[in-house]
Amino acid sequence: MMMADSGSSEEVAVICNTDITSAESENNIINTMVERGTVLLRKMEISVAEADKRTGKNTVNMQETYTVYLIETRPAESVPEGGTPAAPDTLWRRYSEFELLRTYLLVTYPYIIIPPLPEKRAEFVWHKLSADNLDPDFVERRRVGLENFLLRVASHPVLSNDKIVFLFLTEEKGWRDAVQETGFQDKVDSRLKSLSAMLRVKNPDKRFMGLKHYSDELNTIILQLLRVRARVADRVYGVYKVHGNYGRVFSEWSAIEKEMGDGLQSAGHHMDTYAAAIDDILEEEEHYADQLKEYLFYTDSVRSVCRKHELIQYELEMAAQDLTYKKQQKEELATGAVRIFSLKGMTSKLFGQESQEQREGRIAALEQSIQEGEEAIKEKDAECQEFVQKAWTDIERFKEQKDKDLREALISYAIMQISMCKKVRTLFLFLQSSFVPVHASHASNVSHLLPCVLSFRESRCGLMPKSASTKCEPLKGPNRTLDQK
Repeated sequence: MMMADSGSSEEVAVICNTDITSAESENNIINTMVERGTVLLRKMEISVAEADKRTGKNTVNMQETYTVYLIETRPAESVPEGGTPAAPDTLWRRYSEFELLRTYLLVTYPYIIIPPLPEKRAEFVWHKLSADNLDPDFVERRRVGLENFLLRVASHPVLSNDKIVFLFLTEEKGWRDAVQETGFQDKVDSRLKSLSAMLRVKNPDKRFMGLKHYSDELNTIILQLLRVRARVADRVYGVYKVHGNYGRVFSEWSAIEKEMGDGLQSAGHHMDTYAAAIDDILEEEEHYADQLKEYLFYTDSVRSVCRKHELIQYELEMAAQDLTYKKQQKEELATGAVRIFSLKGMTSKLFGQESQEQREGRIAALEQSIQEGEEAIKEKDAECQEFVQKAWTDIERFKEQKDKDLREALISYAIMQISMCKKVRTLFLFLQSSFVPVHASHASNVSHLLPCVLSFRESRCGLMPKSASTKCEPLKGPNRTLDQK
């Protein structure tokens, strides 16, 4: 920490030297990666196996219905061939207990981007989804999110070694007491204090400012994506379901036709199948929406790290400012120079000058206070440097994880849409075959549709593996396929 000479009239706090070279940053990441061999996830298998609805009394002695989640853990040891894996240890946890664990991690590790919990209540709901937090589909998605949260924590090189995390997974009754004994609640920063630091810090770190700005923009972009997706889901759902009217009309039409009756009846069945297919499609889409939501909530964790850095920096600046003021007081007492419009100047006018003994006593007290202030600044400066180093290491780890996860999610979503379009094309080819008259001259053309039909049936029944693909050849002659017309 560089301080100005005691004789200067103004002293500027120089915040901790937070410059980290790219080589140092890379070394930090490598060191973090090496320690992954000791993370909790390497020692045990963790899953949230199921959810259960229960009824009980809350803190105000009123009846309430809530959901609990079954956590299963077992040692991650290789099972010998023909052997039986060990029975898992199980315990039940409420969502509020997951919240308590995350709050503890936020306070205890302010320099780490803590994994987020899934939403407590449904957000970005389109009309088919229920906003009820006890809805079975919503509870199932939240179960998956809670399992993902535990896996994120258990695979983190720092969080996975925390004793409280281990107790959360293994001790059903004594865990809450162990959390309270840590005294983490006394370390929670007040919102007013954080807001004051954000508004009054004089020398913000440009990297953390840039990170905060990036997290704000990422939050906005993901919000827009989720809103657009909800609107698209509403419209696509309506388009698919309205095709059910085709099925009804074709079935009614088939009753008045002789030669075309069977074909119309078959076409109506295919339209009903098409209308029902959207339910499975949008259910799969919710999985990708939940992945986006996770990183929407991750942006809050990133901002939390930035706010903590602002607070540490603000405290350092305030300590330096206080030290500057004390040095000015000492200088005035030592030289006898008094500013007329200062509090000391007004006091001297009213009550007279201090005696030499009083002045020496005050100088001695100020020297002691200045020495303590310099020690406090050194400690705060070291704390700031340590925070920056640890935080930036975790930020780099998070960036790598984010890029990988979001890239995989977007690619998987695109593949799902391609698969959906192929199934729809196959269904309409099947629909086309319903109207093709089965004559000897057309039998060979109709046979081209058989692989498509079988492929569609197998995919609807879950029999066809994902890797399997069937090439559908177009009809020849006058009965050509839709995409040829």
